Amino acid sequence: MKKVAIIDPLGAHGSSHHLYLFGQSIGLINAGVDVSLYTNIKTDDPKIAGLNFFSFYKDIFKSRFHIINGLRWIIGSVHSIFHAKSSHISFFHFHIFHANILVLFNLILVKLLFGRVILTIHDIDSLSNKKNSVLISNFIYKLADSILTHNKFSKLNFIESNPNISAPVSVVPHGNYIPFINVRNDQEESRLYLGLPKEKTILLFFGMIKKVKGLDTLLHAFKSVVKENPNTVLLIAGKPWKNNFDMYQKIIAKNNLSNNIILHTNFIAHKDVEHYYCASDLVVLPYKRIYQSGVLMMALSYQKAVLVSNLPPLKEVIVDNENGFLFQSGDSDSLSDKLNFILASKKEIERVRKQGGLSISSKFSWDTIGVLTKQIYQNL
Repeated sequence: MKKVAIIDPLGAHGSSHHLYLFGQSIGLINAGVDVSLYTNIKTDDPKIAGLNFFSFYKDIFKSRFHIINGLRWIIGSVHSIFHAKSSHISFFHFHIFHANILVLFNLILVKLLFGRVILTIHDIDSLSNKKNSVLISNFIYKLADSILTHNKFSKLNFIESNPNISAPVSVVPHGNYIPFINVRNDQEESRLYLGLPKEKTILLFFGMIKKVKGLDTLLHAFKSVVKENPNTVLLIAGKPWKNNFDMYQKIIAKNNLSNNIILHTNFIAHKDVEHYYCASDLVVLPYKRIYQSGVLMMALSYQKAVLVSNLPPLKEVIVDNENGFLFQSGDSDSLSDKLNFILASKKEIERVRKQGGLSISSKFSWDTIGVLTKQIYQNL
């Protein structure tokens, strides 16, 4: 039986990434892999049968001083990696969102202990407008024995950006969230819980608000939508990422949209997420640039109809008018036309919603992903 350590300092810190880790663990265990997960104390032990769970990173992000958090990272990594090695684990799986010196430290330590490094690259480049150090990135990728991306688009982009990397690059999809969520069916109850209007059609923009997420495109499009569908409101749920909300507030004011916009621009507690999806009629993701969308996988897992921009990685998940809807990325006219088309037919929304639920449960199951990942381990 293969033994793997998933080393992940991030865990449940500020996102739903821990659910990805739990799904990955379940898939690997069901494929016959012995899995140990090393993370922080903010991530609750999921009590998954067969999973060895350790919180050696403790409260890694507690301090407001980066140097203290960095020291906690190093201590947690040393503890985790040495513990895994003493447990006769030779495969170490990391999830990469940013390339930095701390990630490099982890990989160097593993290689010094003669371990095999597997990287899952979540963003080929950072979406936070910070340029990763090319030198550090190159070191990180050269230390990898195998590199995984979530789709063909990301794989091609990675290979083009890193032509000298010798490690094999494979596609292993992002799995669904079905094992970890509670799909609510009482929309009226969820709207009451969140203080939302009962009789309106609610469009949901969900997730951390970054410029590349295209909220400005949606707001510009929404003016035309309100004219044709005055009973429609847009619920914006998520916290702005560094850039404040002022630019979006100006668009709302300029287009007199305040009566049709509901702002929940704060951190959304995990316990409330199911209510936001249940309360909505359509989830809109107008992204301008993305490599993989966890929000898309979450929306489909909650059995909601989705409208997304026609970026290549999203088109690997969504087929227009089959399991979701597509519009021309960055084009507010295309988006408003598509929204008006969708809102004209509630039956169409329901048909696509059901097909989306079927596709996410079959094509993106963690058991399938576990088998694919195990094969990659075996080829090292």
